[in-house]
Amino acid sequence: MITIIAATNRPNSNTLKVAKYYQRQLKEKGVDANLFSLEHLPIDVLNTDMYGKRSEAFQEIQNMINNTEKFLFIMPEYNGSYPGVLKVLIDASNFPDSFYDKKAALVGISSGKYGNIRGVDHFTGVCHYIHLHILPLRLHIPSIKTELDAEGNFNHPDTIKFTNEQIEKFIKF
Repeated sequence: MITIIAATNRPNSNTLKVAKYYQRQLKEKGVDANLFSLEHLPIDVLNTDMYGKRSEAFQEIQNMINNTEKFLFIMPEYNGSYPGVLKVLIDASNFPDSFYDKKAALVGISSGKYGNIRGVDHFTGVCHYIHLHILPLRLHIPSIKTELDAEGNFNHPDTIKFTNEQIEKFIKF
């Protein structure tokens, strides 16, 4: 099973639009993928699901993580890194079995000109620690506000080319 993680809890985010784009592209290639937006994390996850506790609401998320073999993380830039809510997801998940020896692809997005390069690098370090294998082709999509059309599709040829290449490699990974 593949799960796409829209790694922000901001409602109606560009991150979610990009995640849906990847889900559509995978579907066109005959690959189904779940999509999970971190805006759907339980509101009290910090109080109920850390340090050995487990709520019923997070248990459903934990089951999804357990059943996922490949993750695709779409990460916006927050203060020069990835969103803290993504770290909360990782920290609340069972360690080490949630991500151990599974695979992932990483996509950074930003409204600025660097496409969350530092955030993707920071999260890569976390992935290595939890033994999550990373697809070498990590994408950085800058100026996200000009990249997407009204339907949530990319409109720059280079972005389409590189996302297609990443998707093809991710399917084979």
